[in-house]
Amino acid sequence: MSGNTLGTLFCVTNFGESHGPAIGCVVDGCPPGLPLEAADIQAELDRRRPGTSRHVTQRQEADQVEILSGVFEGVTTGTPIGLLIRNTDARSKDYANLVDTFRPGHADYSYFKKYGVRDPRGGGRSSARLTAPTVAAGAIAKKWLAASHGVRIRGYMSQLGPIAIPFESWDEVGRNAFYAPNAGIVPQLEAFMDELRRDGDSIGARIEVVAENVPAGWGEPLYDRLDADIAHAMMGLNAVKGVSIGAGFESITQRGSEHGDEITPDGFVGNNAGGVLGGISSGQPVTVSLAIKPTSSIRIERRSVDRAGNPTSVQTLGRHDPCVGIRATPIAEALLALVLADHALRQRGQRGG
Repeated sequence: MSGNTLGTLFCVTNFGESHGPAIGCVVDGCPPGLPLEAADIQAELDRRRPGTSRHVTQRQEADQVEILSGVFEGVTTGTPIGLLIRNTDARSKDYANLVDTFRPGHADYSYFKKYGVRDPRGGGRSSARLTAPTVAAGAIAKKWLAASHGVRIRGYMSQLGPIAIPFESWDEVGRNAFYAPNAGIVPQLEAFMDELRRDGDSIGARIEVVAENVPAGWGEPLYDRLDADIAHAMMGLNAVKGVSIGAGFESITQRGSEHGDEITPDGFVGNNAGGVLGGISSGQPVTVSLAIKPTSSIRIERRSVDRAGNPTSVQTLGRHDPCVGIRATPIAEALLALVLADHALRQRGQRGG
């Protein structure tokens, strides 16, 4: 009931706190024989790490991963893979004023109500810092999915606050700090973020993730539906407040004649289903859209209460992402990879092959 483990056969248990000595995870269930070295994982961590542009937190963490177990002579052994990432640039003094108060919109309040104690330094366990081990685990899942099934997982930002980002090319996604698929809109995004940082405020974002070459047949028909497990995993990403598969909420206004993807001898005509029918993959690309809320740690003074319930005000200083969605793309990719790897193994266990 601890809620720190994701998966059934491909399992990831996440541990650590934002300002503790280290963070990490244990990946259990990865099949043996997969070529794996730290560089494979580091490449994904480098995409997520802080301090990479002026638009994200300036906390300087190298996020160097250490493989502690589960790999021998460059290949996975089938035993638990231990991954460790040391924290090297924590500034706990930035959170001294939050020991007895709660940030509006943050997990400070709910954590205290649940546990009776909390670690206020960097948000402790509720910090987005804990997404680094998720990305590390996802790197392993990504590599195994590509090697065993040819699955390719990619993501991009489709909206930053009020600014919609039209899709232009996958080639542009890795060339800017926003994971935006459109080079022409990047200057507008940069200007918007600079203004936001001057205001001491924050904003939300929308992220799209796509998994291609997913075979038909992965998933379960009822409680462990593929789309349900994807939504469950994505809601475990800090600041996610909405998840949709395929057409998502646009399905509300679509008629059945429009929404139902017709099938021809050449395949499906559309993909409103987002690659999942009845909880089972259809063989089409699996498409997921995420709504990311604005960061709760902002410089603007806001009303709150202290531990005794007395009125007070909170102003958060220190180094924070004015939009956590900017670094969310590789995390969302990792979560989708973890769910797909789990269901791939479940399908193999049920059907063989």
